[in-house]
Amino acid sequence: MGRDVPVVAFSRDDRRNYRDKVRRNLDVFAQMLRESRFEFDRPLAGLEIELNLVDARGDPAMRNAEVLAAIAQPDWATELGQFNLEINIAPQGLDGDGALRLEESVRARLNHAEERARSEGGHLVLIGILPTLRQEDTHEGTLSANPRYKLLNEQIFAARGEDLHLCIEGVERLDTYADSITPEAACTSVQLHLQVSPEAFAAHWNAAQAIAGPQVAIAANSPYLFGRELHRETRIALFEQATDTRPTELKSQGVRPRVWFGERWITSVFDLFEENVRYFPALLPLCSDEDPAAELAAGRIPSLDELTLHNGTVYRWNRPVYAVVDGTPHLRVENRVLPAGPSVLDIAANAAFYYGLMRVLPHAERPVWSQMSFSTAEENLSSAARHGIEARLYWPGLGEVPAAELVLRRLLPMAAEGLALWRVDGAVADRLLGVIQGRCLTGRTGATWQVEATEAIGGERREALRRMTLAYIERMHTNEPVHTWDL
Repeated sequence: MGRDVPVVAFSRDDRRNYRDKVRRNLDVFAQMLRESRFEFDRPLAGLEIELNLVDARGDPAMRNAEVLAAIAQPDWATELGQFNLEINIAPQGLDGDGALRLEESVRARLNHAEERARSEGGHLVLIGILPTLRQEDTHEGTLSANPRYKLLNEQIFAARGEDLHLCIEGVERLDTYADSITPEAACTSVQLHLQVSPEAFAAHWNAAQAIAGPQVAIAANSPYLFGRELHRETRIALFEQATDTRPTELKSQGVRPRVWFGERWITSVFDLFEENVRYFPALLPLCSDEDPAAELAAGRIPSLDELTLHNGTVYRWNRPVYAVVDGTPHLRVENRVLPAGPSVLDIAANAAFYYGLMRVLPHAERPVWSQMSFSTAEENLSSAARHGIEARLYWPGLGEVPAAELVLRRLLPMAAEGLALWRVDGAVADRLLGVIQGRCLTGRTGATWQVEATEAIGGERREALRRMTLAYIERMHTNEPVHTWDL
């Protein structure tokens, strides 16, 4: 939901008009799918990376506006909290040494941004949840200044009618309430984009859902929230709860959450957009002047503003994206399950693992989703978030096995095959997938390193987390993969 919006109060007419407009958008989208008006898939990889800002002591620094002004680059943007930033990496090919160039591009941009952030007393951190973040750092006053965040906050709480209840049972227990959506800002992620054709979209989305659990298990990097050790990837549960528009009674009635894994395998991208319209009321009922049917009839491509804005307020872990670039529409799968960090190399390895699998699984003669229930894929994600690399996951032909065994025996060979089909240089593919293999063999992810390092420091928890965070930042800058980090 990255679009800028004005400060506005919504009337009942606004909501009625928006509902009508979204439905017209959906009809036009269906017509475009029937008429095959989309650009076909190309092997392009795009990234969005969210980061935290800290001060010299490792505590959150509420200075994203000042740091963003100092960076002064169009591919950087604010995120929800004043201690967040986001960088958008333009899509590029993976063939040859493309994956290496992508990694180098990210490192160069982050190094420049870190230099500029230091001039404002800040430092960048690639981490799923900042361990030094306190609950008192997450209130409405620490929302970023962009009006869209204030408006989103107001609409979520208007829909709920009460404070957010955050309750996460893990190694320790967190049970608290929040009077704003700012706790969501604690969740910093890496989002992977893959452009696909309408005909192939369902297979790619289903495949992405099937591998969400293994992705999270081997990349977990969020064990702490508000000083408590919870899940290995606490970000999953936190994001689900921090944007929940449902009071307890609506949950009991089975009303669907806005952060949503889904409930079924799909047969068309239309299924997802239609579910958005059918199940979710508008959070931001803003209408543009575009008449989508008139645009299409005139031979132009409509932007479908209301449909895409609505889609941006339904937070699927694998989200469909409709976009128009240079007058041509295309579709993307946006993979949203991964945390940021620990290093740029770790991020590149996670991306290579995903893109490799997505080149093979959607094209299998007997697809994995025809051999596994949808609820099992969801259970895999839940188990992976809770237990990380120590999770036990189900996979067809193997049954329930340790996550590391599943990745080593079945998924890494598939990812290697997929990268070869993308025509990624063998040495580049081996280096990146070797990082995934190293995590599986050592049992070390960002989450396990954070916990082990904190325990090794000992003493009072808050001070241990602060010292661990500084040690994490130091190792992050070496760009060595986390499974090689010392304590």
